[in-house]
Amino acid sequence: MERVMERIGMRRAVLALLLVPVVAAVGCDQGSSQKSAVSSEEARLEGLPESLSRRPDEALDRILIPEVFRREQERRLAEAMADLEARPDDVEALIWAGRRLGYLARYREAIDLYSQGIEAFPEDPRLYRHRGHRFLTLRRFNNAAADLEVAARLMSQRPDEVEPDGLPNERGIPTSTLRSNVWYHLGLAYYLQGDHADARKPYRRGLQASRNPDMLCAMAYWAYLNLVRLGEQAEAAVVLLAIDSEMDIIENHDYHRLLMVFMGDEDAEELWAEARTSGSLSLATVGYGLGTWHLLNGDQERAVQIYNQVLEEGQPSSFGFIAAEAEMARLPTPAPNS
Repeated sequence: MERVMERIGMRRAVLALLLVPVVAAVGCDQGSSQKSAVSSEEARLEGLPESLSRRPDEALDRILIPEVFRREQERRLAEAMADLEARPDDVEALIWAGRRLGYLARYREAIDLYSQGIEAFPEDPRLYRHRGHRFLTLRRFNNAAADLEVAARLMSQRPDEVEPDGLPNERGIPTSTLRSNVWYHLGLAYYLQGDHADARKPYRRGLQASRNPDMLCAMAYWAYLNLVRLGEQAEAAVVLLAIDSEMDIIENHDYHRLLMVFMGDEDAEELWAEARTSGSLSLATVGYGLGTWHLLNGDQERAVQIYNQVLEEGQPSSFGFIAAEAEMARLPTPAPNS
Protein backbone atom coordinates (compact mmCIF):
# COMPACT_ATOMS: atom_id res chain seq x y z
CA MET A 1 0.00 0.00 0.00
CA GLU A 2 2.80 2.43 0.79
CA ARG A 3 4.32 1.84 -2.64
CA VAL A 4 0.98 2.46 -4.35
CA MET A 5 0.49 5.71 -2.43
CA GLU A 6 4.03 6.75 -3.28
CA ARG A 7 3.35 6.30 -6.99
CA ILE A 8 0.08 8.20 -6.75
CA GLY A 9 1.87 11.00 -4.93
CA MET A 10 4.58 11.09 -7.60
CA ARG A 11 2.04 11.34 -10.38
CA ARG A 12 0.20 14.15 -8.67
CA ALA A 13 3.47 16.01 -8.15
CA VAL A 14 4.44 15.55 -11.80
CA LEU A 15 1.09 16.77 -13.06
CA ALA A 16 1.17 19.72 -10.68
CA LEU A 17 4.58 20.63 -12.06
CA LEU A 18 3.27 20.47 -15.60
CA LEU A 19 0.35 22.71 -14.69
CA VAL A 20 2.50 25.61 -13.46
CA PRO A 21 3.21 27.21 -16.85
CA VAL A 22 -0.31 26.47 -18.05
CA VAL A 23 -2.18 28.71 -15.64
CA ALA A 24 -0.81 31.81 -17.30
CA ALA A 25 -0.40 30.42 -20.79
CA VAL A 26 -3.66 28.60 -21.51
CA GLY A 27 -6.88 30.50 -21.84
CA CYS A 28 -9.15 27.95 -23.52
CA ASP A 29 -11.43 27.73 -20.50
CA GLN A 30 -12.03 31.45 -20.73
CA GLY A 31 -12.88 31.34 -24.43
CA SER A 32 -9.67 33.01 -25.53
CA SER A 33 -9.52 31.11 -28.82
CA GLN A 34 -10.43 33.09 -31.91
CA LYS A 35 -11.60 29.94 -33.71
CA SER A 36 -15.31 29.37 -34.18
CA ALA A 37 -17.27 26.21 -34.77
CA VAL A 38 -17.89 25.02 -38.30
CA SER A 39 -21.24 26.12 -39.68
CA SER A 40 -23.83 23.45 -40.41
CA GLU A 41 -23.67 24.27 -44.12
CA GLU A 42 -19.90 23.78 -44.19
CA ALA A 43 -20.16 20.60 -42.12
CA ARG A 44 -22.45 19.03 -44.69
CA LEU A 45 -20.14 19.47 -47.65
CA GLU A 46 -20.12 16.35 -49.76
CA GLY A 47 -16.90 14.41 -50.04
CA LEU A 48 -13.64 15.18 -48.34
CA PRO A 49 -11.80 18.49 -48.62
CA GLU A 50 -8.06 18.76 -48.87
CA SER A 51 -6.23 16.90 -46.14
CA LEU A 52 -2.81 15.55 -45.34
CA SER A 53 -3.97 12.13 -46.48
CA ARG A 54 -2.93 11.41 -50.05
CA ARG A 55 -5.98 9.24 -50.71
CA PRO A 56 -8.41 9.71 -47.79
CA ASP A 57 -11.45 8.23 -49.53
CA GLU A 58 -9.47 5.21 -50.62
CA ALA A 59 -8.21 4.68 -47.09
CA LEU A 60 -11.67 4.96 -45.51
CA ASP A 61 -13.15 2.63 -48.12
CA ARG A 62 -10.78 -0.04 -46.81
CA ILE A 63 -12.38 -0.11 -43.37
CA LEU A 64 -13.47 -3.67 -42.71
CA ILE A 65 -16.22 -4.24 -40.16
CA PRO A 66 -16.58 -7.86 -38.99
CA GLU A 67 -20.00 -9.22 -39.88
CA VAL A 68 -20.98 -10.18 -36.33
CA PHE A 69 -20.01 -6.72 -35.08
CA ARG A 70 -21.83 -5.07 -37.98
CA ARG A 71 -25.08 -6.91 -37.30
CA GLU A 72 -24.96 -6.02 -33.60
CA GLN A 73 -24.20 -2.35 -34.30
CA GLU A 74 -26.91 -2.11 -36.94
CA ARG A 75 -29.38 -3.44 -34.37
CA ARG A 76 -28.19 -0.90 -31.83
CA LEU A 77 -28.30 1.89 -34.40
CA ALA A 78 -31.91 1.02 -35.23
CA GLU A 79 -32.74 1.20 -31.53
CA ALA A 80 -30.93 4.56 -31.22
CA MET A 81 -32.75 5.99 -34.23
CA ALA A 82 -36.09 4.82 -32.86
CA ASP A 83 -35.24 6.42 -29.54
CA LEU A 84 -34.32 9.67 -31.28
CA GLU A 85 -37.58 9.63 -33.23
CA ALA A 86 -39.49 9.14 -29.99
CA ARG A 87 -37.49 11.85 -28.18
CA PRO A 88 -36.43 14.39 -30.87
CA ASP A 89 -35.72 17.08 -28.27
CA ASP A 90 -33.39 14.88 -26.20
CA VAL A 91 -29.72 15.67 -26.85
CA GLU A 92 -28.65 12.38 -25.29
CA ALA A 93 -30.69 10.43 -27.83
CA LEU A 94 -29.13 12.42 -30.67
CA ILE A 95 -25.59 11.89 -29.39
CA TRP A 96 -26.08 8.14 -29.14
CA ALA A 97 -27.50 7.94 -32.65
CA GLY A 98 -24.44 9.81 -33.93
CA ARG A 99 -22.08 7.53 -32.03
CA ARG A 100 -23.78 4.42 -33.40
CA LEU A 101 -23.42 5.79 -36.94
CA GLY A 102 -19.72 6.28 -36.29
CA TYR A 103 -19.22 2.69 -35.13
CA LEU A 104 -20.50 1.62 -38.56
CA ALA A 105 -18.09 4.00 -40.35
CA ARG A 106 -20.98 6.22 -41.44
CA TYR A 107 -18.99 9.30 -40.49
CA ARG A 108 -20.56 11.88 -42.78
CA GLU A 109 -24.04 10.92 -41.57
CA ALA A 110 -22.83 11.26 -37.99
CA ILE A 111 -21.49 14.75 -38.74
CA ASP A 112 -24.79 15.74 -40.33
CA LEU A 113 -26.67 14.55 -37.26
CA TYR A 114 -24.36 16.37 -34.84
CA SER A 115 -24.76 19.50 -36.97
CA GLN A 116 -28.53 19.28 -36.58
CA GLY A 117 -27.98 18.88 -32.87
CA ILE A 118 -25.77 21.96 -32.72
CA GLU A 119 -28.51 24.00 -34.37
CA ALA A 120 -30.94 22.87 -31.67
CA PHE A 121 -28.51 22.80 -28.70
CA PRO A 122 -25.73 25.28 -29.52
CA GLU A 123 -24.47 25.46 -25.92
CA ASP A 124 -23.89 21.72 -25.40
CA PRO A 125 -20.14 20.99 -25.60
CA ARG A 126 -20.69 17.28 -26.19
CA LEU A 127 -22.00 17.87 -29.70
CA TYR A 128 -18.90 19.83 -30.71
CA ARG A 129 -16.69 17.21 -29.02
CA HIS A 130 -18.25 14.33 -30.99
CA ARG A 131 -18.43 16.21 -34.29
CA GLY A 132 -14.82 17.27 -33.84
CA HIS A 133 -13.83 13.63 -33.35
CA ARG A 134 -15.52 12.64 -36.61
CA PHE A 135 -13.91 15.54 -38.44
CA LEU A 136 -10.59 14.03 -37.35
CA THR A 137 -11.63 10.67 -38.79
CA LEU A 138 -12.34 12.40 -42.11
CA ARG A 139 -8.96 14.19 -41.96
CA ARG A 140 -10.63 17.61 -41.70
CA PHE A 141 -8.22 18.82 -39.05
CA ASN A 142 -9.02 22.54 -39.15
CA ASN A 143 -12.72 21.83 -38.79
CA ALA A 144 -12.00 19.49 -35.89
CA ALA A 145 -9.88 22.09 -34.11
CA ALA A 146 -12.59 24.74 -34.52
CA ASP A 147 -15.26 22.49 -33.02
CA LEU A 148 -13.08 21.27 -30.17
CA GLU A 149 -12.05 24.80 -29.24
CA VAL A 150 -15.74 25.63 -28.84
CA ALA A 151 -16.24 22.45 -26.80
CA ALA A 152 -13.35 23.50 -24.53
CA ARG A 153 -14.95 26.89 -23.91
CA LEU A 154 -18.42 25.52 -23.28
CA MET A 155 -17.36 22.68 -21.00
CA SER A 156 -15.74 25.16 -18.60
CA GLN A 157 -19.26 26.21 -17.63
CA ARG A 158 -20.27 22.76 -16.33
CA PRO A 159 -18.80 20.03 -14.11
CA ASP A 160 -16.77 17.30 -15.74
CA GLU A 161 -18.63 14.07 -16.44
CA VAL A 162 -17.70 10.48 -17.24
CA GLU A 163 -18.40 9.56 -20.85
CA PRO A 164 -20.23 6.22 -21.08
CA ASP A 165 -18.66 3.68 -23.42
CA GLY A 166 -20.51 2.65 -26.53
CA LEU A 167 -18.04 -0.21 -26.93
CA PRO A 168 -17.32 -1.19 -23.32
CA ASN A 169 -13.93 -2.58 -22.32
CA GLU A 170 -13.54 -6.00 -20.71
CA ARG A 171 -14.18 -4.63 -17.22
CA GLY A 172 -17.07 -2.41 -18.24
CA ILE A 173 -15.36 0.60 -16.67
CA PRO A 174 -15.38 3.89 -18.65
CA THR A 175 -11.90 5.42 -18.71
CA SER A 176 -12.52 8.93 -20.04
CA THR A 177 -14.50 12.06 -19.28
CA LEU A 178 -15.83 14.95 -21.31
CA ARG A 179 -12.87 17.16 -20.37
CA SER A 180 -10.20 14.56 -21.02
CA ASN A 181 -11.72 13.68 -24.39
CA VAL A 182 -11.98 17.30 -25.50
CA TRP A 183 -8.35 18.03 -24.59
CA TYR A 184 -7.18 14.74 -26.11
CA HIS A 185 -8.88 15.29 -29.46
CA LEU A 186 -8.04 19.00 -29.58
CA GLY A 187 -4.39 18.15 -29.08
CA LEU A 188 -4.63 15.66 -31.94
CA ALA A 189 -6.32 18.18 -34.22
CA TYR A 190 -3.22 20.38 -33.96
CA TYR A 191 -0.65 17.57 -33.75
CA LEU A 192 -1.88 15.95 -36.96
CA GLN A 193 -1.36 19.25 -38.77
CA GLY A 194 2.19 19.49 -37.46
CA ASP A 195 1.15 22.44 -35.28
CA HIS A 196 2.99 21.27 -32.18
CA ALA A 197 3.02 24.66 -30.49
CA ASP A 198 -0.79 24.79 -30.37
CA ALA A 199 -1.03 21.10 -29.44
CA ARG A 200 1.07 21.68 -26.32
CA LYS A 201 -1.61 23.55 -24.39
CA PRO A 202 -4.48 21.04 -24.65
CA TYR A 203 -2.14 18.17 -23.82
CA ARG A 204 -1.05 19.93 -20.64
CA ARG A 205 -4.67 20.46 -19.66
CA GLY A 206 -5.43 16.89 -20.66
CA LEU A 207 -2.78 15.52 -18.33
CA GLN A 208 -4.45 17.37 -15.49
CA ALA A 209 -7.87 16.00 -16.49
CA SER A 210 -6.67 12.37 -16.68
CA ARG A 211 -8.02 10.62 -13.59
CA ASN A 212 -7.00 7.02 -14.25
CA PRO A 213 -3.99 5.13 -15.69
CA ASP A 214 -5.63 4.49 -19.08
CA MET A 215 -6.37 8.11 -19.85
CA LEU A 216 -3.06 9.21 -18.37
CA CYS A 217 -1.14 6.86 -20.68
CA ALA A 218 -3.07 7.98 -23.76
CA MET A 219 -2.51 11.64 -22.96
CA ALA A 220 1.12 11.19 -21.92
CA TYR A 221 1.92 9.32 -25.13
CA TRP A 222 0.85 12.12 -27.46
CA ALA A 223 2.09 14.83 -25.10
CA TYR A 224 5.53 13.21 -24.98
CA LEU A 225 5.85 12.94 -28.77
CA ASN A 226 4.62 16.50 -29.15
CA LEU A 227 7.12 17.90 -26.64
CA VAL A 228 10.05 16.05 -28.21
CA ARG A 229 9.10 17.51 -31.58
CA LEU A 230 9.15 20.95 -29.98
CA GLY A 231 12.64 20.28 -28.65
CA GLU A 232 11.31 20.37 -25.06
CA GLN A 233 13.27 17.33 -23.89
CA ALA A 234 13.20 18.26 -20.21
CA GLU A 235 9.42 18.64 -20.07
CA ALA A 236 9.01 15.45 -22.11
CA ALA A 237 11.10 13.61 -19.50
CA VAL A 238 8.88 15.00 -16.74
CA VAL A 239 5.81 13.52 -18.48
CA LEU A 240 7.42 10.07 -18.35
CA LEU A 241 7.91 10.35 -14.58
CA ALA A 242 4.18 9.68 -14.18
CA ILE A 243 4.46 6.31 -15.97
CA ASP A 244 5.64 2.95 -14.64
CA SER A 245 5.38 -0.73 -15.52
CA GLU A 246 2.95 -1.56 -12.69
CA MET A 247 0.10 0.70 -13.81
CA ASP A 248 -3.29 -1.04 -13.85
CA ILE A 249 -4.20 -0.64 -17.52
CA ILE A 250 -7.63 -1.72 -18.75
CA GLU A 251 -7.55 -0.90 -22.46
CA ASN A 252 -4.70 1.41 -23.48
CA HIS A 253 -2.03 -1.29 -23.35
CA ASP A 254 -0.43 -0.17 -26.63
CA TYR A 255 0.08 3.39 -25.43
CA HIS A 256 1.45 2.14 -22.12
CA ARG A 257 3.95 -0.19 -23.79
CA LEU A 258 5.04 2.51 -26.24
CA LEU A 259 5.76 4.78 -23.30
CA MET A 260 7.84 1.99 -21.80
CA VAL A 261 9.82 1.85 -25.06
CA PHE A 262 10.40 5.60 -24.86
CA MET A 263 11.66 5.08 -21.29
CA GLY A 264 14.03 2.31 -22.40
CA ASP A 265 12.18 -0.34 -20.39
CA GLU A 266 10.78 -2.35 -23.30
CA ASP A 267 12.30 -3.60 -26.55
CA ALA A 268 10.95 -1.82 -29.62
CA GLU A 269 11.39 -4.70 -32.05
CA GLU A 270 9.70 -7.20 -29.73
CA LEU A 271 6.71 -4.87 -29.37
CA TRP A 272 6.54 -4.39 -33.14
CA ALA A 273 6.64 -8.14 -33.76
CA GLU A 274 3.73 -8.63 -31.35
CA ALA A 275 1.71 -5.76 -32.82
CA ARG A 276 1.97 -7.19 -36.32
CA THR A 277 0.03 -10.26 -35.17
CA SER A 278 -2.44 -8.45 -32.91
CA GLY A 279 -4.85 -6.94 -35.45
CA SER A 280 -5.04 -3.84 -37.61
CA LEU A 281 -5.81 -1.39 -34.79
CA SER A 282 -2.86 -2.41 -32.64
CA LEU A 283 -0.60 -2.51 -35.70
CA ALA A 284 -1.52 1.08 -36.56
CA THR A 285 -1.17 2.38 -33.00
CA VAL A 286 2.14 0.67 -32.25
CA GLY A 287 3.46 1.17 -35.78
CA TYR A 288 2.96 4.92 -35.69
CA GLY A 289 4.53 5.19 -32.24
CA LEU A 290 7.59 3.13 -33.13
CA GLY A 291 7.96 4.73 -36.54
CA THR A 292 7.98 8.16 -34.95
CA TRP A 293 10.38 6.98 -32.25
CA HIS A 294 12.80 5.92 -35.01
CA LEU A 295 12.21 9.19 -36.87
CA LEU A 296 12.97 11.29 -33.80
CA ASN A 297 16.11 9.23 -33.24
CA GLY A 298 17.38 9.99 -36.74
CA ASP A 299 16.43 6.77 -38.56
CA GLN A 300 14.05 8.04 -41.23
CA GLU A 301 14.49 4.95 -43.41
CA ARG A 302 13.22 2.62 -40.66
CA ALA A 303 10.42 5.05 -39.82
CA VAL A 304 9.21 5.06 -43.43
CA GLN A 305 9.31 1.27 -43.57
CA ILE A 306 7.05 1.05 -40.54
CA TYR A 307 4.74 3.86 -41.67
CA ASN A 308 4.26 2.11 -45.01
CA GLN A 309 3.30 -1.11 -43.25
CA VAL A 310 0.80 0.81 -41.15
CA LEU A 311 -0.75 2.28 -44.31
CA GLU A 312 -0.87 -1.13 -45.97
CA GLU A 313 -2.26 -3.18 -43.09
CA GLY A 314 -3.51 -0.83 -40.35
CA GLN A 315 -7.02 0.27 -39.42
CA PRO A 316 -7.70 3.38 -41.58
CA SER A 317 -9.97 5.03 -39.01
CA SER A 318 -7.40 4.82 -36.19
CA PHE A 319 -5.39 7.82 -35.08
CA GLY A 320 -2.18 5.86 -35.62
CA PHE A 321 -3.07 5.34 -39.27
CA ILE A 322 -4.12 8.97 -39.76
CA ALA A 323 -0.91 10.17 -38.09
CA ALA A 324 1.21 7.89 -40.31
CA GLU A 325 -0.55 9.36 -43.37
CA ALA A 326 0.26 12.86 -42.15
CA GLU A 327 3.92 11.98 -41.53
CA MET A 328 4.34 10.45 -44.97
CA ALA A 329 2.69 13.47 -46.60
CA ARG A 330 5.16 15.79 -44.84
CA LEU A 331 8.34 13.79 -45.41
CA PRO A 332 10.37 14.92 -48.42
CA THR A 333 10.08 12.67 -51.46
CA PRO A 334 13.39 10.83 -51.99
CA ALA A 335 15.30 11.85 -55.07
CA PRO A 336 15.30 9.19 -57.85
CA ASN A 337 18.42 7.10 -58.21
CA SER A 338 20.77 8.63 -60.73
